Amino acid sequence: MKKPLIGVVPLWDDEKESIWMLPGYMQGIEQAGGLPVILPLSADMPILEQVSRAVDGLLFTGGQDISPALYGEKKSEYCEGLCVKRDKMESVLFHSAAMEFDKPAFGICRGIQLFNALLGGTLYQDLEVQHQGVPHVNHNQAPPYGKPSHTVNINPDSPLHSLLKTDSIAVNSYHHQGIKELSRELECMATAEDNLIEAVYMPGRKFVWAVQWHPEYILNDENSQRLFLSFINACR
Repeated sequence: MKKPLIGVVPLWDDEKESIWMLPGYMQGIEQAGGLPVILPLSADMPILEQVSRAVDGLLFTGGQDISPALYGEKKSEYCEGLCVKRDKMESVLFHSAAMEFDKPAFGICRGIQLFNALLGGTLYQDLEVQHQGVPHVNHNQAPPYGKPSHTVNINPDSPLHSLLKTDSIAVNSYHHQGIKELSRELECMATAEDNLIEAVYMPGRKFVWAVQWHPEYILNDENSQRLFLSFINACR
């Protein structure tokens, strides 16, 4: 059986001026039965249009902060390194592949923030400064990242609950930004103990899901495996 072709958005290293990739993103797709391909970092429209038509699904990876311009705000002193080319590239891919062609899209960390910003939501530019959640939750754990940092509570009416068949799971956490105002186009599937949104989906689409934690670091975890498998199955 032909494996679904999954376009993986590359990571960018400012210091080395090079693209790179965490193996967990690729391994998660491969283990679930997909064929991952690292995309070129490009804002060239003809290239991105061809990519949108060629792939069976897209994985939007973690990385730099989302430019506040995408959600109508000015960059604060707490917003860290940006990658304008990634913002442009992902904006085109999301609207073209996921919206126009209804190709499955799975967002991780930066991915959930990107989906929300592109669909009209807003972000906390820095959780420690702007999100005074109670109780305090450590959203920016120290290495190693393959261990749980906090718990997320899963909405019992959500597709995520149907997939994982549990009310809560322990997740890792490595981010300093997050969803502030949720897009009207998205539905919340899970929240942290401080009420920060941790998982979303877009109703009416084949598969537009995103999580704030990092399943690519914990591929031996059954919940991570189910997330990747659900994404790949939607791409078949």
